[in-house]
Amino acid sequence: MTATPRWRSFVALGDSMTEGLQDLDPNGAPIGWADRLAQHLADRAGEPIRYANLAIRGRLLGQILAEQIEPALALKPDLVSLWGGGNDMLRPSADPDQMAAEVEQAVIRFREAGTDVLLGLGSDPRESPVIKLTRPRVAVYNLNLVGIARAHGAYLVDGWNLQAVRDWRMWHEDRLHLTPAGHELIAQAALVSLGLEPSRPDWDAPLPPVPPLNFRESVDWNLVWGRDHLAPWLGRRLQHTSSGAGRTAKYPDYIQVAPVEHAR
Repeated sequence: MTATPRWRSFVALGDSMTEGLQDLDPNGAPIGWADRLAQHLADRAGEPIRYANLAIRGRLLGQILAEQIEPALALKPDLVSLWGGGNDMLRPSADPDQMAAEVEQAVIRFREAGTDVLLGLGSDPRESPVIKLTRPRVAVYNLNLVGIARAHGAYLVDGWNLQAVRDWRMWHEDRLHLTPAGHELIAQAALVSLGLEPSRPDWDAPLPPVPPLNFRESVDWNLVWGRDHLAPWLGRRLQHTSSGAGRTAKYPDYIQVAPVEHAR
């Protein structure tokens, strides 16, 4: 691994995960793993980098590719991240092979433009009630992405095998979005994927164990989740609405991310 990145411009594409939902600053604005990665890149470079984040919550993969690739190419970045498909996987009609084929075409375009690409694998949902039904689709999609990264020289964040991210304490109560600690974990995984030093050697160590929920606690936990999060999500699906309707990218053009004083 190296200590100094070679990238001086970074553009992030995706949905709510890359936008940073549930990882909020004091003013309530989303931060997220991509913002955190940009900061780490600036810290390690010891000088400012240019950063744009085109991700918008609720976007399906096709929307991400249709809406965000051209603006990203126009910015001529050194590095892009492309992480999407999670919203598609919640729909039984999702075709992971077709989705991967579309991602590959995007990767080819970026690589032909001389841009490095960082892809992300979806985490393993086997411990999540209801969402675990998506596991076969997620696995097929991930395997395709592994092949795409190998074929085109892309970097890959292996969210599927990242043990620490399976801990529910890394996830918001909606079970779809990461907490600040979860987003930082992904940012550290991205650093390692890019061949850079993580902030600490034990960055991916599991959290200390906690007593498991008893039967009653487990039932209550799932009932609250169903009422507060699953039911509203189903309501939006029935109404054909999206949480990202009317929203625009938070950083559609480059901002400057300066290194934090005394950072590595």
